[in-house]
Amino acid sequence: MDEQFQLRKQRDLDPLSIFYRSQVHSQRERERKREREMDGREAKAEEEEEEREIVIVGGGICGLATALALHRKGVRSVVLERSETLRATGAAIGILANGWLALHQLGLASLLRQSSLPLQRAREVWLDKGSTKETSFGHGETRCLKWSDLINTLADALPPHTIHFGCQIVGVLIGCDGTNSVVADFLELKPPKAFPLSVVRGLTKYPSGHAFAHEFVRMRRNNIMVGRIPIDDKSVHWMVGQQSTPKDARALQNPDLIRQSTLPLIDGFPPEIQQMIEDSDVESLSLTRLRYRAPWDLLLGKFRKGTVTVAGDAMHVMGPFLGQGGSAGLEDAIVLARCLYQKLSEVNQIQSRSQMMMHKVGEAMDQYVKERRMRVVRLSMQTYLTGLLVGPSSMLVKLASIVLMVIFFQNQNDHSRYDCGLL
Repeated sequence: MDEQFQLRKQRDLDPLSIFYRSQVHSQRERERKREREMDGREAKAEEEEEEREIVIVGGGICGLATALALHRKGVRSVVLERSETLRATGAAIGILANGWLALHQLGLASLLRQSSLPLQRAREVWLDKGSTKETSFGHGETRCLKWSDLINTLADALPPHTIHFGCQIVGVLIGCDGTNSVVADFLELKPPKAFPLSVVRGLTKYPSGHAFAHEFVRMRRNNIMVGRIPIDDKSVHWMVGQQSTPKDARALQNPDLIRQSTLPLIDGFPPEIQQMIEDSDVESLSLTRLRYRAPWDLLLGKFRKGTVTVAGDAMHVMGPFLGQGGSAGLEDAIVLARCLYQKLSEVNQIQSRSQMMMHKVGEAMDQYVKERRMRVVRLSMQTYLTGLLVGPSSMLVKLASIVLMVIFFQNQNDHSRYDCGLL
């Protein structure tokens, strides 16, 4: 049996098909009714068109960016989002130089720059030691974007009706459904592992403006880290990192409890930090346990089965220590769309039907995985080693991490110099 037949055979049993069924039932009924009203030629033409439609699971940054990248190349896709609306709630996300190169390929960089400030440097402050260290972001620009600004800008650039809950099941599928990916489970990827660290994230608005410098500041005291990044002249993104505790689970879904449990952690930090968290937008607050897909799992994992693959956090979830989660997902979108377009163009030239198209899609996904694998392995390795250095590891582990960082990552900002290429 070929892979496509096996995929269809497994749909009745695997958890991926259960997710689809719950999303597509009403749409399939509408499609059946519409097809009954059409003559045979129109129904056949629409069926052939739907065979070419690519399904993207997950309406986050990577999912929407992938759909937009495909749209820019003239390839049709639909996005299935589990929630009832776009996931535009939340705090913010840092985009490094490589991420802005990807946004430029999507045609959105200039627009998004209008709602964000360029960051000039990063500054580490050890309050209990009384020391400070400044570092540059290296090559290119770094900015922090509101999550809602990035998500809504991506969505607004898509054709109408691209994002919806119901869509006919087809063979080509891209999983952009995040850390707890159903598609990754279908591909039998090993589950993400957990750092012994949790982070609270939030937004604080300053109606009269703030006076913070255009820099990413990290303050440390007693194993607590507070980060602060200005987004624009009136908004600031912040995060508080700590060792994970059992009480984190109780606060996970309660923003008020998240804030109440965070305030005692920052005792001894400057007064403006206390005020910033007290005045935060409660709807923006989130508490997450940091997770990662191990570098060795990325090196050895099989990221394509038939015409199914993954991108973004579903493929390479990593800790926030390099600030590359969002930027790497944007890179995925550009590379995957480029590979698919190149192979689908070959299908159009030979006017082949769906079987040849599926074969070419498989080749495109193999090329995408080949191009992305070592890039995300390096990102994951550097993030993993950094996590060991800042987390509660033994001195021996920290020493080994330092040695490996020196050997493999002498210039620690090189990761932002990567260019994913033209769309």
